[in-house]
Amino acid sequence: MSASTLIDPQGMERLTRRVKDALTELRPFLEADGGDITLDGIGEDGVVRVRLHGACINCSMSAMTMKAGVEEAIKRVAPEVVKVEAVA
Repeated sequence: MSASTLIDPQGMERLTRRVKDALTELRPFLEADGGDITLDGIGEDGVVRVRLHGACINCSMSAMTMKAGVEEAIKRVAPEVVKVEAVA
């Protein structure tokens, strides 16, 4: 999927469900370190925005967690996702 491809409304509903499921699987690992993560939104361009909570906000490993953990887990269940970014 290219960045210029838009996700249709029905596809967005399925994508949102898959992304939420991926975050649910990651949540126990983040909670074990005093953090959490929630879905902030998904753009029609395939960019997923997540919000880190608790200890994850100021963690020095949050960039690695985002790239190697969160983005990888989401793209595994939703390959149409272009990228995952954390919002403040």
